[in-house]
Amino acid sequence: MTTWVLIVVGVVAVIVKRAVGEPVDLRDLVVPPLVLLGVGVHGLLEVDLGAVDVLWLVVGSLVGLAMGVLRGSSVRLATRDGVPWQRCTARTFAYWGLSAAVNLAVGFAASHYTDARPITLSIGVGLLGEAVPVGLRALRAGAPTATPG
Repeated sequence: MTTWVLIVVGVVAVIVKRAVGEPVDLRDLVVPPLVLLGVGVHGLLEVDLGAVDVLWLVVGSLVGLAMGVLRGSSVRLATRDGVPWQRCTARTFAYWGLSAAVNLAVGFAASHYTDARPITLSIGVGLLGEAVPVGLRALRAGAPTATPG
């Protein structure tokens, strides 16, 4: 239960920050997904995975990555004081809803075949997918990334 509460609080905090707008910081784009991926992979190390488990993990990861890229492609970027800023649009939030529905459907389908579905891995893959288009667009814009204060 505690894990779910922390995940929900974390996701809501990210959504609120991005709805208001925030400087693009490549470290902030990459570190949280990598931490979640690490926690998810660590959890998988404690499970005896078969071929079906691996197949569903790959399918779920590819879907999560695609949904993340879709969300990231809808984030609006602007430069303020020489620093790239990101802000989620209404389309981004619609894609968050679509992403949740698709991931729930994949998770439901997978639940008939495997128990290897770590939520932290799924969220990490999705956030990493979201970070890719945002980070690449910020780098292509030539603006320096923000540094944490």
